[in-house]
Amino acid sequence: MFDLPKHPKPHNSRGIRHAWTAEHAAARAARVAGDTATEWKHLERAHIVGQPLPIAHVRTHLAMLGHGVRHRDAREIGGQIARLLVAGPGSAVRRYPLGNTGGAGVSAITPMDLPDDLRALLHGATVVLS
Repeated sequence: MFDLPKHPKPHNSRGIRHAWTAEHAAARAARVAGDTATEWKHLERAHIVGQPLPIAHVRTHLAMLGHGVRHRDAREIGGQIARLLVAGPGSAVRRYPLGNTGGAGVSAITPMDLPDDLRALLHGATVVLS
C-alpha cells in the first residue's frame, strides 16, 4: 500500500474518538447553518483525527463524498470514491499519511503537518515504526 510509514496503535483511542465525534458534529452544524467552508474545515479535521481508527476514517470519507455530491463536485466525488477503497485497510494496517486532510484537492499519500491542537492528541501516532 504505497510506501507509507507504519504508525503505532494509538494510545488514546477514546480521546481520538471523542475529538472525531466533536469534529463531525461541528461539520453537521455548519452544514445545517449553510456554512460550507466551515463544514469542510471540520471534515478535514475529522479526517486527520480519524485516520488511526479504520471505521472513523471510512465514515469521514463517506461524509466528504456526501459533501461532494451535495455540491455537485465531480473531482471530490471521484477522489472520495478512490479514497474509500483504501482508507479502511490503510488504517487497519496503520499505514496512512499522518496529518493529511483527506480531500481530493490534496495527494492521498502525502503526510502533512498536524495542527497544533491535534498534535498532542495524536502524539502517540506520530512515532514511525520501522
